[in-house]
Amino acid sequence: MISVLPGKILVPTDFSQPSERALQYALQLAFKLDARVHLLHAYTVPTLALPELDASLSLATLNELEVTLGRNLEQLVARFGTAGIPLENSLVLGEPRVAIVDAATALKADLIVMGTHGRQGLAHALIGSVAEVVVRRAPCPVLTVH
Repeated sequence: MISVLPGKILVPTDFSQPSERALQYALQLAFKLDARVHLLHAYTVPTLALPELDASLSLATLNELEVTLGRNLEQLVARFGTAGIPLENSLVLGEPRVAIVDAATALKADLIVMGTHGRQGLAHALIGSVAEVVVRRAPCPVLTVH
């Protein structure tokens, strides 16, 4: 039997507790398997639901959003960076469901480890599940952490 050990683990984060638990799990796996971890945050530009209001975010606000998100990623790296485990990160503008799958493909990730909020009922119907879509479309195995 051929064993395929992950060399690249992609960990999408939305800065939530489930995402942090997924990162901790991925780092434990990476330590045991001598793998690299790539932390990813994908975001979309907030828009209003009423286009007739024609409200848009200023360039300065968009830049501030990107700086804040980048800082949040760097703080995660500082908090969870462990000696001996390469921890890279990237910030991507795009729909998370698509950006995560695209990043896994581009990185040639061997595994995605991601948190799930476990929403059910109306919340799941309205918000949907990023993890559910990633599991269906990912080019590699996906491990979800609740």
